[in-house]
Amino acid sequence: MPATALVLGAVASVQVGASLAKGLFEDIGPGGTVFLRVALAALVLAALWRPSPRGRARGEWMLVVAFGISLAGMNFAFYSALDRIPLGVAVTLEFVGPLGVAVALSRRAIDVLWVCLAAAGILLLADLEGGGRDATGMALAFLAGAFWAAYILLGARVGQRFPGGGGLAIALVLAGVFLLPIGVAQGGSELLDPTVLALGLVVAMLSSAIPYSLELEALRRLPARVFGVLMSLEPAMAALAGFVVLGEILDARELAGIGLVAVASAGAARASRAGPPPRD
Repeated sequence: MPATALVLGAVASVQVGASLAKGLFEDIGPGGTVFLRVALAALVLAALWRPSPRGRARGEWMLVVAFGISLAGMNFAFYSALDRIPLGVAVTLEFVGPLGVAVALSRRAIDVLWVCLAAAGILLLADLEGGGRDATGMALAFLAGAFWAAYILLGARVGQRFPGGGGLAIALVLAGVFLLPIGVAQGGSELLDPTVLALGLVVAMLSSAIPYSLELEALRRLPARVFGVLMSLEPAMAALAGFVVLGEILDARELAGIGLVAVASAGAARASRAGPPPRD
């Protein structure tokens, strides 16, 4: 497949997975859903990469623990936001994280334009004059973006210190441990329901294993900045997935806001030295 098709397939997979995950909230809550997704994805990637925890220095363990915390925080904050605001809005606000990293890495004068475009898009999504979106949901989406920025910076270092996907697999296992209390508190015995487990496995594959594999292959063929530009389609894909799967209808103002943030992300990624690496 062409490299661009791999990236687009990964973006679509992530957003369809997020749409299906929202369907689990009624049974096990966002905390139970994110725990199930991360735990099952950890099992899949651990079986695939079979990382060895032996022979690692203390600094490497501190790095992978921090990476695991960023994974747990990013996913829990995002799913908690998704419980309050539409998928397209949540993904758009979360994308401020990698946008900030791209701008910081670029350091070009034109970055001011991308920041202004993103700020205008966020103001349109907030709709301050019309009462705005759920403030807590928006704050959680921004928090997810901050964790995503940390994930990008830490992920680059983990990739240098751990071969293949071993570092990611270990970090996902740790993230599952961190999320366990929240998952049990919100999901309870429903986490063991066969139907819930089956849907959780589908979400884990669509949101983690499949897109990560596609993105990893695409990064071997594409320049990082081109990859980053293609990833900026995520907010638009999220709005489409939210409409098709969840029936979430966004008005013209919200669609314009999503478009502005997507353009800002594409411009910043094209100008930066490196695009965002694949998420978990």
